[in-house]
Amino acid sequence: MSKFPKTEGGNDMLPDQIAAAMTGVLRPVDEGREEAFLPSPVVQNHASFLAGLPDGRVLMAWFGGSLEGKSDICIRGAVLAPGADRWGPVATLSDDPAQSEQNPVLFPAPDGRLWLIHTSQPAGNQDECRVRMVELHVEGSEIRAGQGRWLDLPRGSFVRAAVTVLADGGWMLPLFRCVSRPGQRWTGSHDVAALAISHDQGATWRYDEIPGSTGCVHTCPIASGEGYVALFRRRQSDEVHVTRGDASGRVWSVPVATGVPNNNSSVAATRLADGRIAMICNPVNAQMSQSRRASLYDELGEEDDRPDAATEGGCVPVWGVERAPVALCLSEDEGASFPVRYLVEDGPGTCLSNNSEDGRNFEMSYPWIHEAAGGVLHLSYTYHRRAIKHLRLAPGWEARLPRL
Repeated sequence: MSKFPKTEGGNDMLPDQIAAAMTGVLRPVDEGREEAFLPSPVVQNHASFLAGLPDGRVLMAWFGGSLEGKSDICIRGAVLAPGADRWGPVATLSDDPAQSEQNPVLFPAPDGRLWLIHTSQPAGNQDECRVRMVELHVEGSEIRAGQGRWLDLPRGSFVRAAVTVLADGGWMLPLFRCVSRPGQRWTGSHDVAALAISHDQGATWRYDEIPGSTGCVHTCPIASGEGYVALFRRRQSDEVHVTRGDASGRVWSVPVATGVPNNNSSVAATRLADGRIAMICNPVNAQMSQSRRASLYDELGEEDDRPDAATEGGCVPVWGVERAPVALCLSEDEGASFPVRYLVEDGPGTCLSNNSEDGRNFEMSYPWIHEAAGGVLHLSYTYHRRAIKHLRLAPGWEARLPRL
């Protein structure tokens, strides 16, 4: 598989080369394709999320600091004005000095208010996570955060995907729950998928788990017919899974495989204007790789004498499978399968280290996708754990991207 398309410096850019390119300027690299590395004052940047405003502005949020799980990790954000060739200034949207604040979700609510929802955890203990909600204010090309509040969700609840407004006006927040085991350290072995629904603009939430979803995380729902489909990352590093739900958002089928490989890394999906479901992901799994690492947080250096969680009644998580290539996959059967797949970018994908300074990480992971007016496609993903990369693809992108 070729490393298409060639980026500035190639796919083997060193951390200091990436840092020099982090200007926020969108530069043409091919017909109908522009790319930018988001500016950031910190060395590690990860888990980007894109959202559009009615006036055409595009927002991005991500988390950054020194190392995932460290207490200096907080939420950053920036704005891209319509037609602009440069992202606006980067703002810090959270800053709890005692917690690692991760996985931002942007929600432009029907009443015109803009919300940021994100996680907050001590060190690598995802089972102790809480979810926070804060109103954001966008003025021109700048963004700032107001006051926040904790959501009444079970400890260990995690967010990643977009809020959906139900037909009755309720807000459906996709979740996954990092389940703790008494006296044992969280490893992901008992994580389950869930949805939370609020009918009072986020003041209170009802929490419901999806049956048979052990190992399914990053719940990503999309309206489908009179109900929903939802796609999942898998702790088992096997295949992207899919479930189907009714219009209430509370009744879901047991997830089943789609045939798209998954590497225990994030997937994102949206409904395109032409009706197809588009999913962006790394189509690689444990059967295709021998790369393994002990856990997600094995570099934190935190003292913890608890044993890893036993896997009985759960699953065996697989960490360390390569996080590349980045692929855009299309479904015409409501998420049951994704036979049409396009290559966005390729590279080694090595992710055996989360270090953003030593040049050993080559992942292109945690992608997000947003279709703007006129069929313009915005994509973003983590680049080597050092930067967030943004792509703006002009209409007709399907004729220009190579097929996988």
